[in-house]
Amino acid sequence: MQTSRMCLFLSLQWCCFLILGTHQLQPSQTQVLLQLRKQLEYPKQLQIWGPAIDLCFSSSPRVNITCQENTVTEITIFGDSLQTRPTSFNGFPNSYQTLSRNFSMDSLIATLSRLNTLKSLSLVSLGIWGPIPDKIHRLQSLVYLDLSWNFMYGSIPSTISRIANLETLKLDGNFLNGTLPDSFDSFSKLTSLSLSNNLFSGPLPSSLQRVNSLNDINLSDNGISGELFDLGRLSNLHWLDLSNNRLDSSLASMPEFVTVVLLKNNTFSGGIPEQYGRLSRLRQLDLSFNALTEMGPAGIFALPNISSLDFGSNLLSGSVPMDLRCGDELEFVDISNNRLTGNLPSCLRSNTKKRVVKIGGNCLSIDIEHQHSETYCSEKHSDNEKSSRGKNNLGILIGVISGIGVVILILGFGFLVLCRKFCSQGSSEQHLLHKTVQDNSVTGGFTAEILTNATKLGSQGSPPYRLFVLDELKVATNNFDKSTSMGEGSNGKIYKGRLESGAHVAIRCLAVSRKYTIRNLKLRLDLLARIRHPHLACLLGHCIDNEGNDEVGANNVYLVYEYVPNGNYRARLSETNPEKVLRWSDRLSILIGIAKAVHFLHTGIIPGFNSNRLKANNILLNEHRMGKLSDYGLSVVAQEIEKDKEEDGLKSWQMKSLDDDIYSFGCILLESLIGPSVCARKESFLLNEMVSLGNTEGQRRIVDPTVLASSSQESLSIVVSLTINCISPESSTRPSFEDVLWNLQYAAQVQATSDDVDNKSGKTLVSP
Repeated sequence: MQTSRMCLFLSLQWCCFLILGTHQLQPSQTQVLLQLRKQLEYPKQLQIWGPAIDLCFSSSPRVNITCQENTVTEITIFGDSLQTRPTSFNGFPNSYQTLSRNFSMDSLIATLSRLNTLKSLSLVSLGIWGPIPDKIHRLQSLVYLDLSWNFMYGSIPSTISRIANLETLKLDGNFLNGTLPDSFDSFSKLTSLSLSNNLFSGPLPSSLQRVNSLNDINLSDNGISGELFDLGRLSNLHWLDLSNNRLDSSLASMPEFVTVVLLKNNTFSGGIPEQYGRLSRLRQLDLSFNALTEMGPAGIFALPNISSLDFGSNLLSGSVPMDLRCGDELEFVDISNNRLTGNLPSCLRSNTKKRVVKIGGNCLSIDIEHQHSETYCSEKHSDNEKSSRGKNNLGILIGVISGIGVVILILGFGFLVLCRKFCSQGSSEQHLLHKTVQDNSVTGGFTAEILTNATKLGSQGSPPYRLFVLDELKVATNNFDKSTSMGEGSNGKIYKGRLESGAHVAIRCLAVSRKYTIRNLKLRLDLLARIRHPHLACLLGHCIDNEGNDEVGANNVYLVYEYVPNGNYRARLSETNPEKVLRWSDRLSILIGIAKAVHFLHTGIIPGFNSNRLKANNILLNEHRMGKLSDYGLSVVAQEIEKDKEEDGLKSWQMKSLDDDIYSFGCILLESLIGPSVCARKESFLLNEMVSLGNTEGQRRIVDPTVLASSSQESLSIVVSLTINCISPESSTRPSFEDVLWNLQYAAQVQATSDDVDNKSGKTLVSP
């Protein structure tokens, strides 16, 4: 009996020794982890790390170290939160979002390479910045690599393909750019590739076709263009997300066992392949916001596992087969905003508890109140047929010309002579188009390449841009009745309208110079139409009056915007109702949103818009007090807008040399601090009272009492200093918009911290 107890005791001791010994890190491994903490600049998640701590037992929800046989095999560190991704990053660190200038990606990789048994590395949302170094291949033992939501830029080095055992590669939410490397087929074990929310451009690398081990691919929210090639060979692929790119080919074949295909917001054309009707394991298919014209196989709706089909906002025409059947698992169908006609099969006619069906914006014979007239779809369909015939004729013409080389040489020579003749006389329409744009546009020439590169950021979830007819707008505004007028500015009258769909819109009637031809004007409107941002009032479409008269040009352009219902910022600054008054934190939130929008207009599109008529009454508020900038980019269409500057009293005090977006935003900041009353005495204030704003005593006398009562002194001082810098008489001393945005976000962070402290202590902010 005693012998048995002794054996049991020794066995337990031996097990304890094995367990503890397994996780007792080698001193060199501990040293590497402490060095990693230093290089990441001591994030608070790692504060408990120290020489006396067994790091293998110091895990938390955001930090995990896995050890095996005295060495580290896994490092997982998540930052405080996945921050809202800024629209741009210039490659220079800032203290609010990134690690400091002392940080080095080279040093980080060199340190991690000393952990030669490291298999899994996740460093997410830690402010890591810089290009991925070529020495990344030194992490040879990695199986899982996740560096998402940081500030890495540049291209992915080709040496990364030398990490032979890599199975998962995640670099989402960075600023990586250039073309994707064409060496993915070097990863013989790669199962998951996720590079979404970056700035990649160019075509999909053909090497992806040869990575048969891939289970999921996510390349969404980039600028990838060109053709989608046949993916049928990727027999293990289950998830594909190429949403929000610029792919512009026809749809390609998919792997037999794919379950999720997300291709929304590209420019795919043609029809949906018949092969999609045989994807028996497909659960979700999203082809919305493309240019597809043919519905494709009815069998898609009856696939055994299909639960979601989204074909919304395409150019689908014709009727849906009445014998179409829906699968038992189908829960969501969106065929809205197409050009479908006729009736619908019974399984798509209405919503049920089991299935949601969206059909509005077509020309169907049911749900009439949400449909267009049949002429709308027939006219559009006719246009498509003409375009298709034109393309076919062009193909035939090219075939004929390529067969008779002698004739094409003669025609080419004759065309060259005619071209020179017309160009010398100044009557070439194409020449006039480019000349007008180059000579007369405030923002420079807008070529086809520029229009192609103009961003579509934020278009996800926004209504698609479309053309309106004048009769439609007359109905929406009761023939532009005075009761629908919302006011008149230097850029024409604004009306509130209600479309046939029931949506409220704001319609601006814009007078445009006759020097613009119709083609030129459409080119400019095309650029304006591509601008999408959450803090910009969304431009839904336009109507050109006398559109058929190409020789004369347009008299009026009607721009149709989303209706933002909660008034403008200047009016809300004057509000005295305690329930509607804007506290300091509210004002900061609105200002940050507008600053993001302007920064996007400067840097997020090509070419940038640098003169956006920033005024407090051009900031509209929605029902959630979210600020949206209106009247942006109108100089692209109409340039005679000096009258509006005179209304603000800015023409004196050398305003012509100071009137840029930074200065104008500084004036909005000033109104936010002092109130709209400063507008009536702006010149006097700038000359006589601006100095007082910089000291505490002056702030008590000048600043809006609501601001004083709801702000902390530190937060207020940050914005006061920013305001003074923005409206500096010397434009060279003003901050960049990136600096403006950073300071506002920092002021909001300081204010939020102060509010939290006061809420916990039961205090209420009062005037200092």
